[in-house]
Amino acid sequence: MEPAGEFYHMENGGDQSKKAAMGKESWNNGIRTAQTMSNSLLRKKSDPLLVSKLRFQMLRQFLANLQEVILGTKLAVLFPAIPLAIAADFYKFGRHWIFALSLLGLTPLAERVSFLTEQIAYYTGPTVGGLLNATCGNATELIIALFALYRSKIHVLKYSLLGSILSNLLLVLGSSLLCGGLANLKKEQRYDRKQADVNSSLLLLGLLCHMLPLMSRYAAAPGVLIADSTLQLSRASSILMLVAYIGYIIFQLKTHRQIFDSLQEDEEEEEEEEKAVIGFWSAFSWLVGMTLIIALLSEYVVGTIEAASESWGISVSFISIILIPIVGNAAEHAGAIIFAFKNKLDISLGVALGSATQISMFAVPLCVVVGWMMRVRMDLDFSLLETASLALTILVVAFTLQDGTSHYMKGIVLCLCYTAIAACFFVLKIPAPLDQTNVKLGLKPSTGISA
Repeated sequence: MEPAGEFYHMENGGDQSKKAAMGKESWNNGIRTAQTMSNSLLRKKSDPLLVSKLRFQMLRQFLANLQEVILGTKLAVLFPAIPLAIAADFYKFGRHWIFALSLLGLTPLAERVSFLTEQIAYYTGPTVGGLLNATCGNATELIIALFALYRSKIHVLKYSLLGSILSNLLLVLGSSLLCGGLANLKKEQRYDRKQADVNSSLLLLGLLCHMLPLMSRYAAAPGVLIADSTLQLSRASSILMLVAYIGYIIFQLKTHRQIFDSLQEDEEEEEEEEKAVIGFWSAFSWLVGMTLIIALLSEYVVGTIEAASESWGISVSFISIILIPIVGNAAEHAGAIIFAFKNKLDISLGVALGSATQISMFAVPLCVVVGWMMRVRMDLDFSLLETASLALTILVVAFTLQDGTSHYMKGIVLCLCYTAIAACFFVLKIPAPLDQTNVKLGLKPSTGISA
């Protein structure tokens, strides 16, 4: 038996190893998502011989897992930012330094969460594995949003989630089409329109739910207070969005898996990498630990974003919409571009559209429902400029993907659209709303500094 296999065999026993082998076959048959594939490009193989000669089994197993989890990524060089962020907070360094270090530390953690959920999926089977990846695909953005909700910084929450959608649809997709088109000038790049149509329909449904509270506010007669009505409409729409997302998961994992199976066909040559390298309980323990670290760093990011904005002279809206999505999801974005270089646009589109759909149809309505439980007035009214940016983005992307072919000019257009939106939020210093968003029902307003 190879040393790498020995460690998780010892941890889980023979039955679990057989289960992992059986789960591997079902996991590879259509459950690996585009997000996990893009993150896998940033992983590197570890050498099990480095720890195989240690005498103590527990120590040998721990160091083997440490080698796979911490050193098994090309982003391991960013891990020192995590203790530096904690030290900066403990020794009361500048709060903008805490923000910057925390943001850098979140980058490798997001990729490692994807790796660990994939490892767990080998043991839990295709259905649970697919649900894990569907839920944890944007765990970093969701945790940041929940901490912003807890602190009643609703403007930061809305900006960061909106930024994640815009980043995926314009920057990631645009960069992928641009780089893929330049690298394959003599080839016609084609992709399956079925996936794009499904995701575009869900994004348009989410856009409708965002526009209804906004249009209701502008349609109301002067002097009529409709804050409560808008809030109730947002909560009802959020429930519908979550129902639609559940239907999307069933559609993707069960009834129409063949539409998404095309993602697997181009990856058959990577089969040797698609196997469990650590045991179930090790992966679960590491996942819990890294989720707690992400929560800590997310709290730092939410708590210091205004200080960073003041220190750098950049608005909170620009930091939340542009900087946080780019840095926090850099691993997944880089993977999408690499796949486009390899003329595998179906995977690149799966990364960009899949992540945008998950944020729009799962993360945003979930925050509304959680805020409802916490008695926080979180609604779907993202204001006129933000909603218009989202609407135009979805329409541009839908028109761009309608013919099933790609070239670098489409990528240029999407990247320039993203640049224009980024310039808009960089120039405009948008104040955070105080009475509608940062106030808890029946409680005092939040003392957080507005943008």
